[in-house]
Amino acid sequence: MGRQTAYVREDAVRSARDVFWREGYEGASMASLQRATGLNASSLYHAFGSKRGLFDAAVEDYLERVVRPGLGSLQDPAVAADALEGYFRAARELFADPSGRTLPDGCLLVNTACSGLARDDGIAEAVRAYRAELGAAFLRGAAARFPTGAADEHERLAETCVALLVSALVMTRVDRGAALASLDAALSHLTTEDTP
Repeated sequence: MGRQTAYVREDAVRSARDVFWREGYEGASMASLQRATGLNASSLYHAFGSKRGLFDAAVEDYLERVVRPGLGSLQDPAVAADALEGYFRAARELFADPSGRTLPDGCLLVNTACSGLARDDGIAEAVRAYRAELGAAFLRGAAARFPTGAADEHERLAETCVALLVSALVMTRVDRGAALASLDAALSHLTTEDTP
């Protein structure tokens, strides 16, 4: 029985995550969350305490299943010289998907940072931690790509790459061309032969 409950919870969190990702916290009605999860309101409240509790679980699932797997090669003990370039090439493929099914809704955390919910201290901290995780991974990639560069050059390149990724994640909802241009700008920094 415990295993079935864990499975139902995991499945419900993933389904709710997709609703929050698409509609935002404010836009996700309890009715749409119930439809997506297959659970009634009392089951959702019993399992998560509140809509916010369900959202917090969805954010953690998003980090574990979407964000961190993509950063894996940048968090390996030995980061390959082309790991950061590979990250941006893979991102570009996802953004350019002609089916329009991949990443049409940007990033759950970036979208949340642009909403009223960002004023909540817990949410603001989650967004800051996400950005810091990106920055740390990109810094490792920058140092691997330009091993003879100075630390401040690596930091500048990592910050530039974070900013360009966030720009792409925002713009993909309204202008895919602009999102791709941001990713291309990051790639141009990473494919130069000169140190950053």
